[in-house]
Amino acid sequence: MAMKIGEKPFKERVTDGIDDVFMRGAVSSAQGRFRSGRLNAAEELGNWEEWRKLGEEIRTHTIENLDYYLEVLSENVSKRGGHVFFAETAEEANEYITNVVKKKNGKKVVKSKSMVTEEINMNEALEKAGCEVIESDLGEWILQVDDHDPPSHIVTPALHKNKEQIRDVFRDKLGYEKTEKPEELALFAREKLREEFLQADIGITGCNFAIAESGTISLVTNEGNARMVTTIPKTQITVMGMERIVPTWEEMEVLVSLLTRAAVGQKLTSYITALTGPKQEGEIDGPEEFHLVIVDNGRSKILGTAFQSILHCIRCAACINVCPVYRHVGGHSYGSIYPGPVGAVLTPLLGGYDDYKELPYASTLCAACTEACPVKIPLHEHLLRHRQEIVEKEDRAPVFENLSMKAFSLGTASPSIYNIGSKMAPKALGAFTKDEKISDGPGPLKNWTEIRDFPAPKKDRFRDLYKKRKKERGQ
Repeated sequence: MAMKIGEKPFKERVTDGIDDVFMRGAVSSAQGRFRSGRLNAAEELGNWEEWRKLGEEIRTHTIENLDYYLEVLSENVSKRGGHVFFAETAEEANEYITNVVKKKNGKKVVKSKSMVTEEINMNEALEKAGCEVIESDLGEWILQVDDHDPPSHIVTPALHKNKEQIRDVFRDKLGYEKTEKPEELALFAREKLREEFLQADIGITGCNFAIAESGTISLVTNEGNARMVTTIPKTQITVMGMERIVPTWEEMEVLVSLLTRAAVGQKLTSYITALTGPKQEGEIDGPEEFHLVIVDNGRSKILGTAFQSILHCIRCAACINVCPVYRHVGGHSYGSIYPGPVGAVLTPLLGGYDDYKELPYASTLCAACTEACPVKIPLHEHLLRHRQEIVEKEDRAPVFENLSMKAFSLGTASPSIYNIGSKMAPKALGAFTKDEKISDGPGPLKNWTEIRDFPAPKKDRFRDLYKKRKKERGQ
């Protein structure tokens, strides 16, 4: 599956994340900043829950009528002289994009940040076709220069690196000679990327929200690179997930207000860019040719299911910024370009349980993600639903877990068996018990007791104490 990053098993990825002390510190610090920013922005707004409810209503209506709005969008893009292609799979999307680049004899592509192009592995497809692809988002560019290190966060892809590490990447890969001061690093990146913008044949962007009524593509950025990508190259290609659409400008304004506040606590980002087709007569900036690639890649299979509301996601990463599991294991542990709670729900739906059956269990079910979501997606309920599907429909629970649950069910269904089992438990676990605690438990207790103590079963059970008290009272 294209969205997959790395080949290590889930437990190894988690261990690597836990052992990365710097990454854990960086993530924890960033989560604190983002969460505080979101709460402050919500408090300033004054009626945050009403905005969330409105956001939920907009996304629910749009997804329930997705076929209609996609048709309206397609017609309006075409009316403005743009080309629209519906890609059912990642392969179809990449084939179309590659063919456009070849027809234009494109040698260099410059692109702005886009999760869906990461999802379909577009860069690799273009590179195989002999094209050079340059990421222009600063975080993505840093990761690309650093041997194509995958992103670890939806909004801040290089969250797992500090300024000293970035300095070393620039020095080793690009001959950088100055210090780790952010101003010097940013100036160096700006000078390098400016050359790429001017040389590029093709510009490729993602899409935050497509506005159906006008055929407009909107981009929400803080660096201005998306404007360079869409104004200098003569050909522009926008790649969007099929759900990233709103009916009108009014809904777009509401969702952008929610997105910027929920993501990093800003009232607005530095740039809100709206692009409507290729350059028209009398216009100075913009591409001469515009292509919109609308990607399905498994999304249509989610429509009409109990998981449909995951398609409401506006990619703000608010759920990631409050998740205690993400804080400790980092983004790469999820093995997908979509990390955190949203990734744990979405990735198995797009990529299947074969590779991602562990992700729904990478959660404490504390519901902080659901509370933070600006469009009220019930993320923790979806995680529970995944677990239920994995066990009941997919029959993928581990053999030992299946046997343990059956034994527990049998034991608790019979009073006499339960009585015998509760009497035997202290003796059976005696070898693992010290000071009334189990610190290195067997079987299903092993993972738990590797990082915390488990209370050992008492010899004097509640029912024994209850009988004793009744006897003492002469009852």
